[in-house]
Amino acid sequence: MPDGSASPSLQTDLAVDLLRGANQIAGFLFGDPRLRRKVYHLAETSRLPVFRLGSVLCARKSVLLEWIAQQEKRGWRGGP
Repeated sequence: MPDGSASPSLQTDLAVDLLRGANQIAGFLFGDPRLRRKVYHLAETSRLPVFRLGSVLCARKSVLLEWIAQQEKRGWRGGP
């Protein structure tokens, strides 16, 4: 929109897609918000697609699903 404000539909879509905090991200990825430390670990040691809004770790569900699909395509490259 020309005045810089997002449409109500876009705002609703973003609100539904956005995960706020490691607890929500862990709940989405692992089904258990208590695994938030794993989210922090992955954010530091891999290319987990997260970002910060101030001090809060955030992610988009849609981006995480795309990232998981890319990881599946790459496959596991360890072992014999």
